[in-house]
Amino acid sequence: MQITELGHVVLYVTNIQIMSAFYRDILGFHQIFQEGRLALFSGGRTHHELFLIEIGGTPKPHRVEPGLYHIGFKIGDGPEALREVYRHLKAQGVEIVGTGDHTVTHSLYILDPDGNELELYADVSDIWKTDPQSILAPVRALDLDEKS
Repeated sequence: MQITELGHVVLYVTNIQIMSAFYRDILGFHQIFQEGRLALFSGGRTHHELFLIEIGGTPKPHRVEPGLYHIGFKIGDGPEALREVYRHLKAQGVEIVGTGDHTVTHSLYILDPDGNELELYADVSDIWKTDPQSILAPVRALDLDEKS
């Protein structure tokens, strides 16, 4: 057996309307279905990459503990692609909880309304194709604010 790709992510959510609006209107996923407590989204790569199931409750506090750390979503290629997303998120009032230059990607980190951490990244190098260990390079600071 061999896994060929990550197919989709399923999240239990507190409020399907709030979470659907976030993933659709803020992050730009195409909503392909919503009924009752279920919603499906696609980025266009496959039939669905994200499935939300409302279970109610309250959002969990964000903390470091065993389990899922974050979900990474590629938003494009090159540094300007990430700066554009950064400007969009700031304009929408989304809190940026971190950024990083990972040598092969530039990333920013946000929390969805339920506290799930999301990495939004742009590929900036394909060095990993010839040097697979380049993905383990130390993370460097990344400033996405415009320079005057």
